[in-house]
Amino acid sequence: MQRVPVSSSNLRSIGYDPITYTLEIEFHSGGIYQYTNVPQTIYQQLMAAPSLGKYFHANIRNMYPYIRIR
Repeated sequence: MQRVPVSSSNLRSIGYDPITYTLEIEFHSGGIYQYTNVPQTIYQQLMAAPSLGKYFHANIRNMYPYIRIR
């Protein structure tokens, strides 16, 4: 999945597949996670949020199933 670099102290890059509703996040710690069943509106709100990390923790983390891929 293609990810784009983001400006965040916690998140390094973010990608989204609108066909499978999969959100992929790479963290500065090196971990890459795929979150499933994420609506496109959540992805759009994440990318537009003033603080990506705060939005992630409040609206994505522990809200959607995920797997660690690295």
